[in-house]
Amino acid sequence: MQIYYFDNASTTKIDKRVLEVMLPYFNDFFGNASSIHEFGKKANQAIEIARNQVSDLINSMPSEIIFTSGATESINMAIKGFVESNFGKGNHIITVKTEHKAVLDTCKYLEERGVEVTYLEVDHGGLISLEDLKKAIKPETFLIAIMYVNNETGVIQPIKQIGAIASENNIPFFCDATQAVGRIPVDVVVDNIDMLCISAHKLNGPKGVGVLFKKKNIELTPLMHGGGQENGLRAGTYNTPLIVGLGKACQIAKEESESNSRITEVLHKYLITKLEEIKGAFIIGTPNSKVNSILDIFIPGLNANVFIPKMTNIALSNGSACTSQIIQSSHVLKAMGLTDIECNQCIRISLDKSTSENQIDQLITTLITEIK
Repeated sequence: MQIYYFDNASTTKIDKRVLEVMLPYFNDFFGNASSIHEFGKKANQAIEIARNQVSDLINSMPSEIIFTSGATESINMAIKGFVESNFGKGNHIITVKTEHKAVLDTCKYLEERGVEVTYLEVDHGGLISLEDLKKAIKPETFLIAIMYVNNETGVIQPIKQIGAIASENNIPFFCDATQAVGRIPVDVVVDNIDMLCISAHKLNGPKGVGVLFKKKNIELTPLMHGGGQENGLRAGTYNTPLIVGLGKACQIAKEESESNSRITEVLHKYLITKLEEIKGAFIIGTPNSKVNSILDIFIPGLNANVFIPKMTNIALSNGSACTSQIIQSSHVLKAMGLTDIECNQCIRISLDKSTSENQIDQLITTLITEIK
């Protein structure tokens, strides 16, 4: 059976070149990277190469890269760890209603423990108001947490301006860049980002490994204790194969970013043209501030919660993969003004360099048949 995969925002297929560099570290170079013998040194050298590959992609120092199990852990480490280490310096966080659940749920947890959180509104296009951000800042504000690219709509927030506002007010800025890194240029120096998270499986790397970038001057309390790994911030034995895979995925993303961008741009334009065959269909989000790879599409007459599960050879989503098993309206789309009924008529299509125009043709034909 031919599989048509349009859920790359949930996870991407691992690049064969990434898999190839990982394999030796399962059997041949299996030493513990914290051990001082030659087997350990070999693993440690591979990890440091990966650290450099990640830092090259986002223009950071290698020493500012902390390896984690993925973006969710990185988000928890960044926000919880920062609050615990800096609670005496403030008690107010600013974030956005359309953030990933990992950020929102972490903030709700902290609210229960006395932290004040402001959740900024977004307009119908999914963008925040910079004026609203400025007005939300208080003397007690000690962290701003705003994502780069929304995981459901592909909307890009004005990160450079947000970083500048945070910097001007001496407030650390954490950015969930999970859907941005590898898709658009991300530069932590230019964007004034103090902390940033990455997940390998969003850029054709392995699942179960990610990164928290943290500037040296940012103090964090570790979530886990029991070892001195990652400068004492992340205890536990290094998962060398996955870290090596993450590094290779970042290297490929940097080297092939322009060519991959051209591929998704062509596919994006082709998909928009094909959508004209579906009466009343439209793409959600500000058109001139979106990545080409993620499209949230409103299709009149479609019941997404029925359509998506019954498609045996087409993979797509009605929102974040972390919540897609729960039948509920998207908090992102509702924040943008859609009703529950309208949310249920939306599907997320996320493209990758491996997507083809033929696959798009098949998807559109299937959608038209379903509506009829």
